[in-house]
Amino acid sequence: MDEKKVLKSGVWFTVSNFVMKSVGLITTPIFTRMMSKAEFGDFSNFQTWLMIFLYVSSLDLEASLIRAVYDFKDDIDRYVHSLISLSIISVGFFWVMSVVARPILCSLLSMESIYIDCMFIYLLFCPAVNIFQNAERFKYKYKWTVASSLTISVGASLLSVILVVLMQDNLKGRVVGYIIPTVIVGLIIVVYYTVKARPFKIRYWEYALPITLPYIPHLLSMYLLSNMDRVMIKRFWGSDYVALYSLAYTCGMIITIFVTAVNSAYSPWLAEKLSQKQYEKTRRVSVPYVLVFSVFALGAVLVTPEVLYILGGEPYLEAKYVMPPVAAGCLLQFIYCMYVNVEQYEKKTVGMAVASMAAAGVNFILNYWLIPIYGYIAAAYTTYAGYLLLLVLHMFFVHRMGMSIAYKNRTIFIMAICFSLIIFLTNALLDNTMLRYTVIAIYGISVLVIVYKNCSTIKLILKH
Repeated sequence: MDEKKVLKSGVWFTVSNFVMKSVGLITTPIFTRMMSKAEFGDFSNFQTWLMIFLYVSSLDLEASLIRAVYDFKDDIDRYVHSLISLSIISVGFFWVMSVVARPILCSLLSMESIYIDCMFIYLLFCPAVNIFQNAERFKYKYKWTVASSLTISVGASLLSVILVVLMQDNLKGRVVGYIIPTVIVGLIIVVYYTVKARPFKIRYWEYALPITLPYIPHLLSMYLLSNMDRVMIKRFWGSDYVALYSLAYTCGMIITIFVTAVNSAYSPWLAEKLSQKQYEKTRRVSVPYVLVFSVFALGAVLVTPEVLYILGGEPYLEAKYVMPPVAAGCLLQFIYCMYVNVEQYEKKTVGMAVASMAAAGVNFILNYWLIPIYGYIAAAYTTYAGYLLLLVLHMFFVHRMGMSIAYKNRTIFIMAICFSLIIFLTNALLDNTMLRYTVIAIYGISVLVIVYKNCSTIKLILKH
């Protein structure tokens, strides 16, 4: 594989993912002003249940592609078509079950029937988009992936704003605007593969399901790990503290977006090198890869007060102390994803579910113990502890399957702990504006110098 092609596709995947995820963050203040608190809360409830049902009903089939693109490289289009067909059948089954149990479901979800149907319409086509984009990503074909991602993210934001303005029911306008772009793009993908590919193979379902089924408890556990702290804070301290904590986590989304974007570009390259048994290359890249992200996470923490002021104003500035452990947790999330990619490639995904459930359990116990004593800030540190446990367990699982050779594990773990401590120490800068600005200036100049010295390489990568 041409290294220039790999680098070029990786950069574009990272940029497009970052832009796509950032659109939702940027438009949040717009919708908070256009919708009532009740409507905004109902849409948040809609999104929460949408993600839960997506994890369960779609079977996360795209996760099998990291290995399938090599096992079925001569029939990959048919494999993709098979996954899309299975996802539609699975979502259709859950939709039928939802109709049967509709009164109970409406009460359980605190959602009107029409929004449940909107949710399942979205779920019919969203997996097709995810499967297509992942298949293209592992083939280093970035143009259609970038185009579809930007179409969905920008289209959903613009259409939602228009419909909220035009429709009397703001919630309905927000929901319809949110789902239509995904439905349109997904429908085009379904029609394309139905026409292009031959009929699906059940054998491909049998290949994918043992890999992806453990993802359901894994993803649900990860969701609980990310969200149970807010439930516990509300129980022990009230809604005002939930608001402070949630806004700080919204700032942390900047780092999380970067985690997702970079991993989307990195995992295809890793899979290729693992398939070629080029472990020396993956080992050589692993340390600078972690170092670059660690520096990024540190930079994000340094501007926490300014970001909080922009998003929430003066009343939310006290939440700045939540950001360091959030950023450190994002760093650990970034690193353990490197090991998750190896587990996916080796088709050993049961351990992922075990690790996620264990981390969620530890997080729950620590939250129940520490939040009543130390307040809402403690929740950020307990989540960090959960991510640290995840990192240790995933490193252990990769070691047990004989793939420790892929990374410089000792160095990576030491870097994770050292940078976590450095990020924690930024708490001392948050109340000293002059000192913090001095550190930011040194940080910014250093980054600019590095970029300047490597600008020719960056231009070469981005050049068409």
